[in-house]
Amino acid sequence: MVYKGIIIKESLDDKSILEKIKIIKTEVEKVTFEHKTPWLSKWTMHTISIPDNESEKIAELISKAFDKEHEWYVDFKNYEWHFIIFRNKVFKVNRAKKEEYEKVQKYGVSRGIPEYQLDFSPEII
Repeated sequence: MVYKGIIIKESLDDKSILEKIKIIKTEVEKVTFEHKTPWLSKWTMHTISIPDNESEKIAELISKAFDKEHEWYVDFKNYEWHFIIFRNKVFKVNRAKKEEYEKVQKYGVSRGIPEYQLDFSPEII
């Protein structure tokens, strides 16, 4: 099974990780006040596809590639599993167990990520 998600190029110190990931689509979006990233005026959002057999390896590489000055996360999922990746921390959530998301949300908030950005919906693929 393939995992799909979005990675923001500007969230990475080590952008070479993007060479290891299949990018399906790229969009550039203007950053607004609500995004809580005043150090950026725009960001580049890559829609990514990751094969199941590479998912854990890619998740670990992303966790080490993040910008060290700011807090970010990336997530990608398939119908069964949801990887949610922070700097030096990877969560693999069973999408059938909604309660597993609570731990991830608490962790993200503790890292300074706005709560509204951590609204993971297990129903949406």
